[in-house]
Amino acid sequence: MSRPGKTRRWLREHRSDAFVKRAAQEGYRSRAAYKLAEIDERDGIFAPGQIVVDLGASPGGWSQLAAERTRPGGRVIAMDVLGMEPLPGVEFLQGDFREEETLAALEALLEGRAVDLVLSDMAPNMSGVRASDQARCMALAELALDFAIGHLAPGGTLVVKVFQGSDYPAFLQAMKRACRETRVRKPRASRERSAEHYLLGRHFAI
Repeated sequence: MSRPGKTRRWLREHRSDAFVKRAAQEGYRSRAAYKLAEIDERDGIFAPGQIVVDLGASPGGWSQLAAERTRPGGRVIAMDVLGMEPLPGVEFLQGDFREEETLAALEALLEGRAVDLVLSDMAPNMSGVRASDQARCMALAELALDFAIGHLAPGGTLVVKVFQGSDYPAFLQAMKRACRETRVRKPRASRERSAEHYLLGRHFAI
C-alpha cells in the first residue's frame, strides 16, 4: 500500500478507535493513557507521594495519569524532544534525552532526589524499515534502563516500551539483572498488530 493509502487507513482506524473516543470523553491527552492505566490496575505501580520521571512524554497522556494517581504529594517530571502543553502537577523539560545537556537539566530538577518510578514510552520516528526501527527503539529503551539504574530509589520501578526483534533478548536479560522482578505486558489499548509491548521491572537492586 502506498504511504497516502497507509495514512488514510490509519486515520480511519484512529477515528473509530474506542480508546481514542474514550480519551476525548474523559479528557486525556492521548489513548496511550489507557495502556498505562491497565498496567497500574494490574500491577499497582502508582502510590501517593511518588517522584515519577516520564521520558518521551508528549503529548502528555502518561504524565496526566501519573499526576492523578500520585496525589497527594506526588511529583511528576516529564521530558520530550517535542513541546507539550502544560498539565497541572507536571513539570516539563523539553530536550533530547540522548544529549548530555538534557540529562544534566533533568538531574538538576531532581536535585539529588531518588526517583520512585521511571516511565518510558519513547519511540523514534518510524521509517517503515522494521529492523532499523526496532533497533532504534531498543536503543531508546537502553537509555531509559540506564537512567533507571542510575536514578531509581532502591525498590523502584521502570515501565519501558520495547519492540520484539534481534536486540530484544539481550535487553530483557539486562532488565532481569537490574531488578528482582520483570514482567511483560501488552495492554488492550496497544493495537494488536503493533509489535510494541511493555516491560515492567520492579524492585531495582540499586
